[in-house]
Amino acid sequence: MSYVPPPGKWEARPPEALGLRPEGLEAAIEYHRAHESRWPRNFVTPSGHFVGVADEPPDSEVLGPVWPREDVNGLIVRGGYVAAEWGDTTRADMSFSIAKSYLAILAGVAVARGLIRGLDAPVRDSGLDASFDEPQNRMITWRHLLQQTSEWQGTLWGKPDTIDHNRDLTKGDFDPDKGRPRALRAPGTHWEYNDVRVNRLSLSLLQLFRRPLPDVLREAVMDPIGASQEWVWQPYRNSWIECDGRRLPSVPGGSHWGGGLWMSSQDHARLGLLVHRDGRWGDRRLLEPVWLAELRRPCPLNPQYGLMWWLNSGRVQFPSAPEAVYAARGAGSNLIWIDPEHDLVVVVRWIDKASMDGFFRRVLASLIA
Repeated sequence: MSYVPPPGKWEARPPEALGLRPEGLEAAIEYHRAHESRWPRNFVTPSGHFVGVADEPPDSEVLGPVWPREDVNGLIVRGGYVAAEWGDTTRADMSFSIAKSYLAILAGVAVARGLIRGLDAPVRDSGLDASFDEPQNRMITWRHLLQQTSEWQGTLWGKPDTIDHNRDLTKGDFDPDKGRPRALRAPGTHWEYNDVRVNRLSLSLLQLFRRPLPDVLREAVMDPIGASQEWVWQPYRNSWIECDGRRLPSVPGGSHWGGGLWMSSQDHARLGLLVHRDGRWGDRRLLEPVWLAELRRPCPLNPQYGLMWWLNSGRVQFPSAPEAVYAARGAGSNLIWIDPEHDLVVVVRWIDKASMDGFFRRVLASLIA
């Protein structure tokens, strides 16, 4: 049976015993330290504008709590063992859009429980709310929501979907075209990175489970893999619904307006190891392999994207890495990076976005042939 770390501890082994050159790993770590994120330590300006997005008032209003970041940190895991670790990997930091990948994990749990009868089923068939009865939204499927091709139209938690129209991540965090009006297209015909629509997915999953998503995630995944109790998934102050006589929080799929998933690198690495091992943790099956394969299926409209996970199709995202690499990515930059070809799970926090490939190139160069 493959080694899995027990709760509260994680065995480290010498890099050489794991087929890695220690001097190569140290070069990667030093490269990370020399290429720290350019984001400031505090994410909200004195005027209340959230750093990292090009929203203007009133769209820039912060709705959830915000926590300053600290120093770079990360860890490299091979064969389930820690080969290298640097910085404070136990501190729960804001993880930004890594949360989107966790929503995809929860969608897989919903499929396994029969709450979603098929990815290509219209969401309105689940009878969630009147939002999916609108003409623009009637044909939206669960796959559309998970691939970011839904073209969902509406306002959620005070934020209209138009906030992220024409958002182009290749232009950096401050895209001048973001929010520029455009005509909507039919669901499934246009890919757009849109946080309002991701939050619509999160709300839809909450309505299916009828329980707070952090509770479902903790019970189904995080506790079984021995994660700490320090992580939290923060809602907005206004993202609450009434369900079965209870008031439940709907958590965002990022931290665009504050809140979001706050988790340590060690806990992210446990999730990465579970996904890397096709959903098995020791002798327990927690996630279905067929679902995890679906996460890695390229979206026809954007081959660099699966179901809320980033892919390396054509080696575009990480030119130095194998095409089979995939990652959960969040602004800042924060990554859970999985290389199935080399049995590597790497978590790296607060690295300059343009330097990501340089870091992973050094990690891969440490492999002993």
